[in-house]
Amino acid sequence: MPPTSSSSPGVLRKATNVSLGAALLAEAKSLRINISQAAEAGVANAVAEKHAALWLEANHLALESSNAYVENNGLPLARYRSF
Repeated sequence: MPPTSSSSPGVLRKATNVSLGAALLAEAKSLRINISQAAEAGVANAVAEKHAALWLEANHLALESSNAYVENNGLPLARYRSF
């Protein structure tokens, strides 16, 4: 099946098969939910969450170091804060 167009110009689409629970699919259809759009939104959310988790994993040492510095020395430039 060739890629189809979407509401976003220039976005290339690729057909795929997805298995969903029968009851969930029936309810989504009865509510007139666009399954493709909902699935894409869910996958986009999962991708964003995974990127965030990978970033935290890759930067955890720097975050720990920064937090330890603030804990031991206070916030840099804190004396200039007016609040």
